[in-house]
Amino acid sequence: MSYIIGSPCVSTCDTACVHVCPVDCIHGPIDTTGMGAEVAGMSKEDLEGKMLYINPDECIDCGACVPECPVKAIFDSEQDAIEAGEEEFVHKNYEFFGLKFIN
Repeated sequence: MSYIIGSPCVSTCDTACVHVCPVDCIHGPIDTTGMGAEVAGMSKEDLEGKMLYINPDECIDCGACVPECPVKAIFDSEQDAIEAGEEEFVHKNYEFFGLKFIN
């Protein structure tokens, strides 16, 4: 299981969650390894439609990111995200890292 970033992050890309992650597993919106560094140089227009992602292979389920997210976009698990109607974003989190979610 992994924490999942959902739809409230789209066009927001606040990186507060990135800074508290002890294993540096939160990336995006473009670079799969850059820990959100590219966000600093992006305008509001550049961020439109983009989001951050949690690498499910690296996430240790610590929950440090959850209270830091100002838009409450982080779900405790894939199942919680699916139950909230965010299944599309479960797949997006996996696909961003070239992985496939198998339910």
